[in-house]
Amino acid sequence: MIPSIETIDLFQLASGDRLAIQVYKFVGAQPGAKVYIQANLHGCEIVGNAVVHQLIEYLSDVDKGAIAGEIWLVPTCNPLGTNQRGHFYATGGFHSYSGEDWNRIFWEYEPTVDELSQFVDKHLGSDEAEIIQAYRGQILAAFEKELAKQNHPCGVSVPEYFRGKLQCLCLDADYVIDIHSSSNDGLDFVYYFPNRETQASWFNFDYSILLTQGGDYAFDEAFIWPWIVLEKAFAETGQKIKLAVDGCTLELGSGMKMRPSSVAKGLASIKNYLAHRGILSAEIPEATTTKCLPSGNITRYRATVGGMIGDRLPLGQAVKAGEKLYDILSFNRQGKLPKVTTINSMVDGIVFDLAISESANQGEYVMSVLETN
Repeated sequence: MIPSIETIDLFQLASGDRLAIQVYKFVGAQPGAKVYIQANLHGCEIVGNAVVHQLIEYLSDVDKGAIAGEIWLVPTCNPLGTNQRGHFYATGGFHSYSGEDWNRIFWEYEPTVDELSQFVDKHLGSDEAEIIQAYRGQILAAFEKELAKQNHPCGVSVPEYFRGKLQCLCLDADYVIDIHSSSNDGLDFVYYFPNRETQASWFNFDYSILLTQGGDYAFDEAFIWPWIVLEKAFAETGQKIKLAVDGCTLELGSGMKMRPSSVAKGLASIKNYLAHRGILSAEIPEATTTKCLPSGNITRYRATVGGMIGDRLPLGQAVKAGEKLYDILSFNRQGKLPKVTTINSMVDGIVFDLAISESANQGEYVMSVLETN
């Protein structure tokens, strides 16, 4: 099956050059849901590009009849961030002009209390397909008003132009998958949202991390949070609904690297998810398990003094409270000998993420431990 390929213009640079992204669209023979998958929103998090490439190769060999619905794939979705460098390092996690995190810029539909109440009252007893269609219509109508700001003589910021282009592609989707990695050195896992534990398990990672709050305006959150708010509003009336809408982030390994095991895990996880969703009949859904844990179980350790990090536990290592995580070798300007400070774990868990640099100013990030109990 050959995908249709659409090139989307983003914005113009001072030199006159224009940045663009490419969307690879696989449209099945059968009607069904729309899946939107993107990679490389943060400039140094490149692993998803390899996953998307392998998905393109895989789906190109799949018969059109084996796909129900549409699968849209967008690699290198943020070329400005992907191309940003500081010496040897890919530094495109933040917009260099404004300092904004590229994954905290997105528009989110936030209905007023009255608007939400009116919608729920109008659709009490409606089937879920009707609810989804009507609410999506409200989201898209509000988004059109947001996009209209781009036509004002005062213009909008680069992140606003950019988010408009990406969200035009995904807000009418049923399922959104945003592929990231640690900016440092991390494990493979998935971030998911409330009432979607079963769906998170379909990715078959060892760990799934639950995000329970909105308001960060991350890509997947801006997509899914209005739907979670709607589910809660219906639940308050006594009508519990679980809408077939989902958004999540895959975190695959380390920044600036395409670790083969993470690429393979990412590809397999997405294929299994699509099979469970009934979108990809070429794959048999595998029974899966995952350990679902709240994001509050992640303890981030920052240097208590400035110095050099040594004898640090490796990624994935189990650790108990009170056991050593790492040493800090500190120098001084007080005529004293260097000092080694040992930092112990506060919790039982596993080493979840490691800073790439083994030099840290006081207060800078060193590592994370995921409490697994």
